[in-house]
Amino acid sequence: MKERKLVLRTCVCSKEVCEKKDLFRIVRTPEKNVIIDLKGKANGRGAYLKKDKDIILLAQKTKVLDKKLEVDVPQNIYEELLGLLNE
Repeated sequence: MKERKLVLRTCVCSKEVCEKKDLFRIVRTPEKNVIIDLKGKANGRGAYLKKDKDIILLAQKTKVLDKKLEVDVPQNIYEELLGLLNE
């Protein structure tokens, strides 16, 4: 059986290189909407955030996702990310 390749991505907030499964993908769709892409296949500009409460709160405070996605990220996206952490 063929071994799977290790897929690495960089967190936009901490600049830490992690496995893709340890990160959330946030996407700005072509219609300028911001969504959380749990499958990793959504169309649009994506940015990765580490699955860590402190990193999510820091990203919210510094507005790093706003800069990377070039759009205002709604507050409910951060609330949804924190909710997904608790599951």
